[in-house]
Amino acid sequence: MTIAFEPMPGAAEEAASLVALLECLRQQSYAFTTISPASHALVNSRPGNQTARDIRGVFGWSRPFAPDVVGEALFALMGRARALEQDGHLWRSRFRVSSLAGQLFLHSAFPTTQGDAIFFGPDTYRFARAIERHLTRARARVYRAVDIGSGSGAGAIMLAQRLPQAEVYGVDINDQALALAAINGIAAGLFNLYWLHSDLLQALDGEFDLIISNPPFLVDAAGRAYRHGGGPLGAELSLNIVDTALARLAPGGSLLLYTGVAVMDGQDLFLREVQARLQDRGWDYEYEEMDPDIFGEELGNPVYAHADRIAAVVLTVQRPG
Repeated sequence: MTIAFEPMPGAAEEAASLVALLECLRQQSYAFTTISPASHALVNSRPGNQTARDIRGVFGWSRPFAPDVVGEALFALMGRARALEQDGHLWRSRFRVSSLAGQLFLHSAFPTTQGDAIFFGPDTYRFARAIERHLTRARARVYRAVDIGSGSGAGAIMLAQRLPQAEVYGVDINDQALALAAINGIAAGLFNLYWLHSDLLQALDGEFDLIISNPPFLVDAAGRAYRHGGGPLGAELSLNIVDTALARLAPGGSLLLYTGVAVMDGQDLFLREVQARLQDRGWDYEYEEMDPDIFGEELGNPVYAHADRIAAVVLTVQRPG
């Protein structure tokens, strides 16, 4: 079953303008590495960084700008794309643009306070490294792949680039994310991508040779979709993805899950839950702590009062076949 995400009526011109905007930035050799929200806020607070002086300030740092900073043509293009917001006598871009593996990705402007914000940051870069390594080591040919919770589309787009023979799906519950992911995929020149509104894999039938995911894994009091993982320590969605993959992987297929876990008194409770699910199945798995300390500022949240740290981990599961 192949279903493409369809944008809201009237959005086609805006989408085409956003694709053109990405191409315009590419022609100007634009590049920007998006950092953590805490670091972003610190850099923007420095003297002289209150307004943008160049296109990186506009599209990367999300700073207010005067029209002459981007030039008449690009400013007009932003207007057609509905990418402009007025800020007093200045303007802001409604989107950030980040670079990864030679591609540009639209996502939400800083700060990402909205409930349906599309996040892109250090986790995205770590996820990309995990995907690259997994594809290099993959044992089986991939004909059908899916990225659960695709967000900006970075993971699905990376798969589609590396696996041109495969049907690659990106699924999300956030329609705004799906719309931007579709634009990012078009700008990348890929035609084996399909975007669907789906809670996990409920909107898709059949099995998959590869399932990847970089889900939200924090406990977020505001319940923002890109941050809140559910459960007492944020691991609920990650475990649901593991359960879904165990039920939907084709013989020989694999799951690649990049997530974050709260380590409590030296114990990784997420790993314990995964091991319980895999016990007696005879499936191979690997578990790696990619970064021992991420989102350290979250340890001040009462939810994490007894946590030693939050770690970035990569789980790979291989179904025999």
